[in-house]
Amino acid sequence: MGMAGAVGLSGRSGASKKAVGTSLGLERYAWGVVGYNVLVILWGALVRATGSGAGCGNHWPLCNGQVIPLSPRVDTVIEFTHRCMTGGAAFVVLGLLVWTFRATVKGHAARVMAVASMVLLLNEALLGALLVKLGYVTGNQSTGRVVVLSIHLSNTLLLLAALTLTARLLGTGQMWSELRVRGRNALWVVIGLAATLVVGVSGSLAALGDTLFPASSLRMAMEQDFAAASPWLLRLRGVHPVSAVIAGAFVLWLVAQGRRAGAGRLATIVIGLLGFQFALGLADVLLLAPVWMQIVHLLGADLYWVSLVTLAAAVVWPRPVRAPALRG
Repeated sequence: MGMAGAVGLSGRSGASKKAVGTSLGLERYAWGVVGYNVLVILWGALVRATGSGAGCGNHWPLCNGQVIPLSPRVDTVIEFTHRCMTGGAAFVVLGLLVWTFRATVKGHAARVMAVASMVLLLNEALLGALLVKLGYVTGNQSTGRVVVLSIHLSNTLLLLAALTLTARLLGTGQMWSELRVRGRNALWVVIGLAATLVVGVSGSLAALGDTLFPASSLRMAMEQDFAAASPWLLRLRGVHPVSAVIAGAFVLWLVAQGRRAGAGRLATIVIGLLGFQFALGLADVLLLAPVWMQIVHLLGADLYWVSLVTLAAAVVWPRPVRAPALRG
């Protein structure tokens, strides 16, 4: 994806080789943090798909009243592992925040995004704890679960976007004062990203419906979507493909803008991942959403979201031409 490509050094005349190496190392670390959080998201999906959300009971942050569960069941291992991974995410994001402030000058745009990432991560932990404490796990079918889960999923995607922008801005070296969100193009980018976020949230809710109300055949699944007696969570599954088509139209526009902005390679990656996602979505439906397919589909969605946010940043905030420019 060109995550550690050409890096322009901002506002640091006469930078030493050591400082340059630190900058490259920080950018690579930032992309590593993005990758680690994708793994945390995937494991969270495994918790939901396997019904392991109550593996630690309604205890938080303890697990069944213990710091480390003794003689745990399989669902306890899955849930406890997710909590450990989330705790690890707190440390790596905190490390990114500290390193970014130490390695960049005041007013650097990456500082703002690093702070946003830390705030969103803390909110992520609070929302996760709320789901557990309120019992919105395993077979819970309440409206409250759908509402809190939707907020939780939106926060997850915003966190991933903030981390992606932190890494991107560390690479471009842009200052916060240089970033402008103006004009029709910027408005369409914001609307398009919001539509894509709806796709992500609706997809996760559709996966929840598949888990809570499994179908034995494709025909039965289609009947569930349109039956008046079906739970409204199932009838909402149709929102996902419709929103995906609408957001896909925006992506085609963004890709065209990206090619004009000199981000042709990234635009090609986005188009490839978009096509891959539609193929995975179709396979998910035909295979009746097995757990492994849900995880693969989500992985593709996360990679697509990261690349899309990066492309949007390249269009709205193009990489400035600076001297000297170094290649990692």
